[in-house]
Amino acid sequence: MLKDIKNFSILCMLLFANNSNAGERFLNEVLQDKIVLKGLEDITKMRHYAADMLINFGGIISPSGKEHERAKAVAEEMRKIGLVEVRVNAAPNVIGVIKGRSGKALIFVSTLDDLKTVAENQRAAGMPPYVDGNFVRGPGTNTSLTTVSLITAAKALIDSGLVPEHDIVFAGVSEEETGLQGMKHLYAEYKEDAIAFVDVLGEGNSISYGALGIHWWKINAFGPAGHTLRGGLPNINQAIGRAIDRILQIPEPQIYDDRRTRLNVAVVSSGAVFNHKPETGWFSLDVRSLDQVHIDTMEAKVRNILSEVTDELGLKFEMEVVSITPPGQIEGALKSSLVQTSRKISNYLGGNPRLSNAGSANLNVSIAGGTLSIGISSERGGRRGFPDEWANILTMMRTAKNVFLTAITIGNMEEL
Repeated sequence: MLKDIKNFSILCMLLFANNSNAGERFLNEVLQDKIVLKGLEDITKMRHYAADMLINFGGIISPSGKEHERAKAVAEEMRKIGLVEVRVNAAPNVIGVIKGRSGKALIFVSTLDDLKTVAENQRAAGMPPYVDGNFVRGPGTNTSLTTVSLITAAKALIDSGLVPEHDIVFAGVSEEETGLQGMKHLYAEYKEDAIAFVDVLGEGNSISYGALGIHWWKINAFGPAGHTLRGGLPNINQAIGRAIDRILQIPEPQIYDDRRTRLNVAVVSSGAVFNHKPETGWFSLDVRSLDQVHIDTMEAKVRNILSEVTDELGLKFEMEVVSITPPGQIEGALKSSLVQTSRKISNYLGGNPRLSNAGSANLNVSIAGGTLSIGISSERGGRRGFPDEWANILTMMRTAKNVFLTAITIGNMEEL
């Protein structure tokens, strides 16, 4: 009887040990797998394929809100390499899948849209991007590097024949620059099934596991216009100046510096000529914190200040939302296998990643929703937003290798 109890105890311990690591592969074991090593070599050999893809995607003009043509091109390439359930939805997000067995999903995310200035530079260039040694030069290349990395990694994964436990989802999302709208759609679709989101912004020299809240406002001011000779008051510039001075004295940024609580006025605009007081004007407001309560408190104080100045001068203010990026923290995220495996992958690829709990990109949506997420980032090239923008091909290939290894480890991809 005692022997049976002892044997049962040992069996339970073995089952517990196996279950504690279920659903993932350890990186040190993965890096001894010949199939995995061949996949990494295959990515290196796909350099020209990836560079040509970047020329294609990067050459498509895609300012935020107008990503449809780029999304179609990405979807076409997804189908060519063998991803399934490929679709472009109304967002427009483009999504392709490597099917797993669990009903759960590991989702990799890249950004489809570019800054408005990038689109203007693309139109002015009058020619597509081009390869120059280890670089792809031309406006539109910097952001699209990450989408190309996702597809390159996906092709290597499909060619390897490894089968994941969880669906491996590759998604290019829209309107990252204008309120994370595409990511909000993606999260609504996958939040019930997601084991994690990986926001791909580069090769992984920085790993974010928490989200910094960022609220951008345009504060509009309205008052009577008039010629200087008919009197300079009331004047909206006086109201704007008085409001800005008081807003910048709000104490939370000094009190909660350790929580990245910040407040800034960076842009002020009004008037056009010397001898007329303006009828309208505006200034920007950038409010940030790791804690939503600090953001709410500062914004409440801003509204009170605007109300006070209105009462004092008889002029009107309106707060217009420009962009809302939510904050969030996941308990235990830093010690999670997702973060620690990502750190080891970056080390393996030659990096020494900085870990941060203050990410500010697509991952903010999923973290704020309570889903474990990371952002892997790095410099992707340079001069983004300028006519001489460029992307680094070697960075693109290391980013693809990071995605490849993350999918195999966290997605538990194995030979069946």
